[in-house]
Amino acid sequence: MNASAIALMVVSLLLVWGGLGVSIAMLVARPERTEWPDGETGGDEQNS
Repeated sequence: MNASAIALMVVSLLLVWGGLGVSIAMLVARPERTEWPDGETGGDEQNS
Protein backbone atom coordinates (compact mmCIF):
# COMPACT_ATOMS: atom_id res chain seq x y z
CA MET A 1 0.00 0.00 0.00
CA ASN A 2 1.29 3.41 -0.84
CA ALA A 3 1.00 6.53 1.32
CA SER A 4 -2.07 7.94 -0.40
CA ALA A 5 -4.00 4.69 0.11
CA ILE A 6 -3.10 4.60 3.79
CA ALA A 7 -4.09 8.27 4.22
CA LEU A 8 -7.46 7.65 2.55
CA MET A 9 -8.02 4.59 4.73
CA VAL A 10 -7.25 6.58 7.90
CA VAL A 11 -9.61 9.39 6.88
CA SER A 12 -12.37 6.90 6.09
CA LEU A 13 -11.93 5.05 9.38
CA LEU A 14 -12.00 8.31 11.32
CA LEU A 15 -15.16 9.37 9.52
CA VAL A 16 -16.98 6.09 10.22
CA TRP A 17 -15.86 5.59 13.81
CA GLY A 18 -16.14 9.29 14.59
CA GLY A 19 -19.73 9.30 13.36
CA LEU A 20 -20.49 6.27 15.50
CA GLY A 21 -18.91 7.95 18.52
CA VAL A 22 -20.89 11.16 18.01
CA SER A 23 -24.11 9.17 17.58
CA ILE A 24 -23.52 7.26 20.81
CA ALA A 25 -22.63 10.46 22.66
CA MET A 26 -25.83 12.15 21.49
CA LEU A 27 -27.93 9.14 22.50
CA VAL A 28 -26.35 9.16 25.95
CA ALA A 29 -26.98 12.89 26.34
CA ARG A 30 -30.62 12.76 25.15
CA PRO A 31 -31.78 9.14 25.18
CA GLU A 32 -35.50 9.71 24.66
CA ARG A 33 -37.56 12.37 23.00
CA THR A 34 -39.45 14.41 25.60
CA GLU A 35 -41.56 16.68 23.38
CA TRP A 36 -43.89 15.62 20.57
CA PRO A 37 -45.82 17.61 17.98
CA ASP A 38 -49.55 18.16 18.59
CA GLY A 39 -51.53 14.94 18.23
CA GLU A 40 -48.51 12.67 18.63
CA THR A 41 -47.98 10.46 21.67
CA GLY A 42 -44.62 8.95 20.80
CA GLY A 43 -45.83 5.40 21.39
CA ASP A 44 -45.98 2.47 19.00
CA GLU A 45 -49.75 2.14 19.11
CA GLN A 46 -51.64 2.10 15.82
CA ASN A 47 -54.41 4.58 15.08
CA SER A 48 -57.61 2.62 14.42
